[in-house]
Amino acid sequence: MKMLVTGATGKLGTKVVETLLKSVPASQLAVSVRNPEKAEGLRALGVDVRQGDFDLPETLDAAFAGIDRLLIISADGDTETRIRQHTNAVEAAARAKVGFIAYTSVANASETKLLLAPPHQAAEKAILKTGIPYSFLRNNWYLENEISSIQGVLAGAPWVTSAESGKVGWALQQEYAEAAAAVLAGNGHENTTYELSGKLLTQEELASALGTVLGKEVPVHQVDDAAYADIMKSVGVPDFVIPIIVGIQQGIREGTLEIESNDFEKLLGRPLTPINQALSQLVSGIS
Repeated sequence: MKMLVTGATGKLGTKVVETLLKSVPASQLAVSVRNPEKAEGLRALGVDVRQGDFDLPETLDAAFAGIDRLLIISADGDTETRIRQHTNAVEAAARAKVGFIAYTSVANASETKLLLAPPHQAAEKAILKTGIPYSFLRNNWYLENEISSIQGVLAGAPWVTSAESGKVGWALQQEYAEAAAAVLAGNGHENTTYELSGKLLTQEELASALGTVLGKEVPVHQVDDAAYADIMKSVGVPDFVIPIIVGIQQGIREGTLEIESNDFEKLLGRPLTPINQALSQLVSGIS
């Protein structure tokens, strides 16, 4: 059986491949990357490194040839680009007669109004249309997404948010990677949807946990969206990113990430890393 991970040199993809290599022979593992030279380390381990560009469908035909189980890691970029790229990848998988597709989606993808949802919704629909057995890994939120806020707190700034009392199921990216690896290499995941969410917390609760880790109080400033945008601009966030992060705060405020599930624990076979311990890991990586 041959399995392939797309985007294997990205942050999540790297962790997925590292996890797989602990239990799967390198000879059974292939990766599809835009720049194969970035994956020379994997090639040296015996992983089959293939060139595949989501914007060049003909490269995907070669990349996916002979693959039994495929993990499509969602691409980065604007909505239109991501929809096109995800569709290209799914259609190439169908042409290659791949036997199983796992896809890293977003929380509650089929119903959500989250700003980032349309590319995931398009990908899920495209996968369903193929009739290929699938697993949708609906990732809630990486704790690593909060690194810039944690860095601000370490520098003496308050925790700033416009999300009010909206809750998020934060977890470490490593744990999302382990869940994806478990599905790709495991059995019995055909035609499944997993809502991968950590313990639901508000911004205040996350900041409080961070304060416990740092041994100091972390003040939380709840502001409106306009003030949040102004603050993000003042700390150097690029103009084109500001509407995205404001939209995410709005989505959290409206409950789009407030999804309770124990799917994570089922896939990992263990409890998630407690939030204080997870924050401690991030803080030690920053400082």
